[in-house]
Amino acid sequence: MGEPRAFTAPPGPAASRVAYAAAHVVPDPFAEEPALDWDTTLAFRRHLWSYGLGVAEAMDTAQRGMGLEWDTTRELILRSGAEARACGGRIACGAGTDQLPPGPTSLDRVVAAYEEQLAVVAEAGAVPILMASRQLAASANGPEDYAKVYGRLLGGLDRPAVLHWLGPMFDPALEGYWGTPDLDAAAGAVLSIIEDHADRVDGIKVSLLDAGREIALRRRLPASVRLYTGDDFNYPELIRGDEQGHSDALLGIFDPIAPAAATALHALDAGDLATYEEVFAPTLPLARHIFETPTYYYKTGVVFLAWLAGHQRHFRMVAGLESARPVLHLVRLFRLADAAGLFPDPGLAAARMRAWLTVLGVAR
Repeated sequence: MGEPRAFTAPPGPAASRVAYAAAHVVPDPFAEEPALDWDTTLAFRRHLWSYGLGVAEAMDTAQRGMGLEWDTTRELILRSGAEARACGGRIACGAGTDQLPPGPTSLDRVVAAYEEQLAVVAEAGAVPILMASRQLAASANGPEDYAKVYGRLLGGLDRPAVLHWLGPMFDPALEGYWGTPDLDAAAGAVLSIIEDHADRVDGIKVSLLDAGREIALRRRLPASVRLYTGDDFNYPELIRGDEQGHSDALLGIFDPIAPAAATALHALDAGDLATYEEVFAPTLPLARHIFETPTYYYKTGVVFLAWLAGHQRHFRMVAGLESARPVLHLVRLFRLADAAGLFPDPGLAAARMRAWLTVLGVAR
């Protein structure tokens, strides 16, 4: 095992970038019915806030659409909102339409489902994130239907929201989002929505794993609208930016690399690009491995690392998703995380890894 990096918790959030970590959830392994371990789930959010990161709650990383039901999600949003108020942490929460049955429905039902969830986000005191909707993707006939739905939703908010463009590598049901499979045309459609409601849009999270396309979209946004990168393959260059601008961050990879991410962002604040690059460099092979195809199973690696790092007592996931990645994928993940110095207690990580491999019958 390598030596852990000495990542010191900063005195507060980074000043030059807004950064959210999309946080995972921890199930209660002893519950007879599916339930979350609330103490451990909320303790992990306090860990993220302690490093100055915001929490993006109830997002894809929390298994929205992959086992986490709306009733539990509602409670998660409200509990996390209360924790954020108690410790002064930044929080944004996903509002979607996943209480609806799968498949096509009316646009009015899509809007009503969003509004139900947005009311919970408002009660939690969080920045609303309008998550990409499977039901809207199945129901809309073109960009004009997206414009109608988002126009109604943004017009009814009392604070600016973050839009959410999640590519089909994260969720195949979102193919053709914004009303067209042509990504250039889709970018034009969402830009039109943003321009029509710029005072109601805080930013847009883009998760297409295409740095060039993200930069091109970023340069076309109104000056008041942020681009939150969701590109877990290219985040160091996108957050660093160039002479024409930069991306802020709303990333699943910031869940397992929170201490490193905070250190890098504060180095960027100080203009210390050498430290910024040096800290992020070993996290990039790790991120690209976690998010390799099929990308939507990245949550398994995120939770595996949380267990190895000592943030939870078990490697279990909602809906049994701990079995979604093969053994050798997680073995390589263990090695990459160790090489990046991300295990605060390497002895604990090694003992848990050995025990896991022994149970699987592959330890030597």
